[in-house]
Formats: sequence, C-alpha cells, structure tokens
Amino acid sequence: MFVDQAKIYIKAGDGGDGAVSFHREKYVAAGGPDGGDGGKGGDIIFKVDDNISNLIDFRYKKKYVAEKGQNGGAKNSYGRSAPDLLIKVPRGTVIKDADTGRILADMSSDEPVTVAHGGKGGRGNAHFATSTRQIPRFAKPGFRGEEFNIRLELKLLADVGLVGFPNVGKSTLISVVSAAKPKIANYHFTTLVPVLGVVKVGEERSFVMADIPGLIEGASEGIGLGHEFLRHVERCRLIVHVVDVSGIEGRDPIEDFEAINKELANFSEELAAAPQIVAANKTDMATPEQIARFKEYIEKQELPYYEISAATTKGTQELIYGINEKLAELPPVKRFEAQPLTREEVERKNTNNREFSITVEDGVYFVEADWLYDILRVADMDDYSSLQYFQNVLVSSGIIRKLEAMGIQEGDTVAVFDFEFEYIP
Repeated sequence: MFVDQAKIYIKAGDGGDGAVSFHREKYVAAGGPDGGDGGKGGDIIFKVDDNISNLIDFRYKKKYVAEKGQNGGAKNSYGRSAPDLLIKVPRGTVIKDADTGRILADMSSDEPVTVAHGGKGGRGNAHFATSTRQIPRFAKPGFRGEEFNIRLELKLLADVGLVGFPNVGKSTLISVVSAAKPKIANYHFTTLVPVLGVVKVGEERSFVMADIPGLIEGASEGIGLGHEFLRHVERCRLIVHVVDVSGIEGRDPIEDFEAINKELANFSEELAAAPQIVAANKTDMATPEQIARFKEYIEKQELPYYEISAATTKGTQELIYGINEKLAELPPVKRFEAQPLTREEVERKNTNNREFSITVEDGVYFVEADWLYDILRVADMDDYSSLQYFQNVLVSSGIIRKLEAMGIQEGDTVAVFDFEFEYIP
C-alpha cells in the first residue's frame, strides 16, 4: 500500500521540576538552599531515511511523546535531560501544523529537523535566595514541551514529472529511459502509485523522472486517481506532457492537452506556470495528418515539441537530450520553507483561552498562564516594541488588574515563567 498522507500527534517532553532542598552537613551552619534545576524535556526530531518509501507506518502509530526531563535534586544536583525522540520519514516529506496549515519543516535534505522543542527544566530554590529572602521554600515546575497535531505530506523529489491521461504511454516511456519497472498494460489506471526512475544522460549527468498516475478531467476536484497524486508534481522542475497523438482511444489529442493543463491550473497556479515539454507519443500508430495537426497546435503554444514512440523507443533519446538541456536552465528542485509563528498568530491562537492564576511566595508574584508561554517565546525583552507588546498583553488579559487587586506595590517582583520584572505602576 502506498500512503503519502498521514496525521499524527507529537509532544515534546516537559521539563523536570526544580527541587526544594536545604544544605545540611555536620559542622556547616546555615547551609542555605541547594535545590537543583530540573532537566530539559526531550525534543522531537525528524530525519530522512531513504530506506522508507512512504508514510504507511504512520497509519498504525499516531501518537509520539518524548520523555520528561528528570527532576532536580539536593546539593544543587541538576536533573538529567531526557533523550530526544527521533522520527524517520521518507525524503520529500513536508510537515505541516494540521490545525493552521503552517509549514513546520521540509524533509528534503539529510539534516535532522527539530519540530517540537522540549521544555526547559524548572529552577530549584537555590535560584530564589536573596539578601532579604534567605530561605525560599519554593521551586518552579518545568516548562511544557511543544505539542502539535501535524500532517505529513509526501511530495516526491523529482526533476521531471510525466503527466497525461491514462494509457497514453507514460509508464512505457519511463521504463525505456530508466531502470524503473512500472506495471504496463493496455487498460486505464494501470499505474496506481507514483513511480520514480533515474535517467542517465552521460557519465556524470542524470536526472530523476516521476511517472504520475493518470489524470482525468475533474481530477483537481477529486475525480479519478490523479487528484491523489497531483501534489507530487509540485516540486518538479519540468513537466513532460505526454499525449496520445494517434487518438486510438477515441479522444482528441488537442482536447486532452487542454484538459490536463486545466486540471494543473485548478490545482495550483504555480504548477500551471511551470516549464513544460510536449511529447507526442504513439506516432507509430498515428497518421501523418494527425501528427501535423497536433504539431501545428503545439507550435502555436510556443512549447518544445518532440515526436516519439515509447513502445519502439523512436525519438526517446532526442526527448531525453531535450529534457536535459532544459533542466540546465532551470533552478533546483523546489524546497518548502518553514513558516515561523508570528506574534499576531500567537495572540490570536490564545484569544479564547486566557485563564491565569497568581500566587505569592515570599513577596514574589508568580503568574501561571499556559498561553503566555508561546507569547514569551516570540517576544524579545531587549527590544522596546516587543516589551511594550508584552506589557499590553498583561493589561488586556486582566493580569495587571488582578495584581493590583492583590495589593502589589511598586518595586515588587513579578515572575512569568523564567522572566522576572519589577512592578512599576
């Protein structure tokens, strides 16, 4: 079974909790607090594995949770950081946030990508000792690890994509120009999954060709099999449009050509604008009049045109050389850039859930609010506008009003996760 889409849940490990401890040793008076920090939670890291060809494993396991960091200990002992959780995917997998559609990573290179970061460990009570607060009897819990519902989409990495109606000879073509061995038969939808083949042009020159299962009219709206695989054409640097010029199936080649291009445009305007070469196939079965009519039409479109017979290999070598020359002019295979979460998106994401609690420990006001964690991550407290934005959030959420109701005074300390500031009315 070929699976090129999957939806899973991932959660990085939470940070370990800080410890509350006091140094006790014979002959050592007033040892003071010595609670250590918690360890960092495990990250969730994705890595390409070329031995994996599709996403079928994610049909059976849908939840991936990294370990929590170890809690801190006495004698300023730091908790052990949790190991990272490594998830292997096939090359070309695009990782998206399932809730927003935001691209988190494009697994096209060998470089591992951290998609969900583990939470930092909480601070032990040794951090909270001051000249006026010498016996802090509190520590902080670890920070939450990031979590996502993510969608995995496999988009094949190929230089050339073969498109066209079913049974026009795409599978035959890729089988004669590469070592790929697709199923070939004289009926529609013989090819049920995309097929990749490496086409060698010379000693040190080659390119990857993908046979995309046959499209039909209405494919972009979910008709037929082609709509399942249109995404695999998105990365292709060049489209080779294979057309049955003989019309042996009772279809008009010009109408076929226009119908397939319409489906590409409906799926993606960018895809419709991609460079294209036309391969008029089955010329051994076509009349000279049929070939001349189609050639005249394509020349009016100002597209490169090749006459071939994949079954007899006639013209296939010229087509390969033409593809190679065109690829030399084109940029490399498309990569999808990760899209960072903007400050506005973070605020919008948390607009409907602004619950918080405030506790007071030895004169420090601790604000607990899960939704503030993401805002703090994208805020630069050394930047004036960013700091002003954070202050506005505290005001609009009612946190400042609650602090004032609890009797906070000028100069008192407010702690939000690991960020502390003095209250100034």
